[in-house]
Amino acid sequence: MKILTKHFGEIDIDRETTLKFKDGLFGFEDEKEFALLQFSEEDGFLLSLQSIKTPYLAFTVVNPFMLINDYKPVLSSDELKEMQVEKSEDLCFYNMCTINKPVSNSTINLRCPIVINDETRQAKQIILDNYEMRFSLSNLEKGACK
Repeated sequence: MKILTKHFGEIDIDRETTLKFKDGLFGFEDEKEFALLQFSEEDGFLLSLQSIKTPYLAFTVVNPFMLINDYKPVLSSDELKEMQVEKSEDLCFYNMCTINKPVSNSTINLRCPIVINDETRQAKQIILDNYEMRFSLSNLEKGACK
C-alpha cells in the first residue's frame, strides 16, 4: 500500500508490517497504526515511527540498547500478558527522541518506550517509573546511563 510520509514522501509499504496500537500513543490516542521506517538502510538505530493515517505525524525513535548498556525495561505481568509474551526480553523496544542543535542537546524519552511484539506486530507505549523522560545525549559522554 502507498502512504504519504513526513520524511520520505510517498512510499510503498507492506500492510502486514505495520504496527497496531490498540490504545494509540500518549497524546495521540486516535492514531492506531504506524510504520517503522529506517532513515538509512545500513543503520537500525535511528528510525521514523510514521502514522499511516496522518502524513505529517512521525516520531523519531531510537534503539536504546545501541546507546545505553544498562537500560533494562521490565513490563508488568499484565503488560506482558497483553503483549502476548512471557518476558520483557521477548519484545522490541524503541524510545522517542527529540533532535536538537547541537545534537548533544538532544533527548531520549527512556520512561515511555514503544514496545513491539515482532511476531504479532502489536505495539504499545508504556510507562517505566525508574527511568528519565528527558535523558540527554550529553549524558552519554559523561558515562551516565540512567
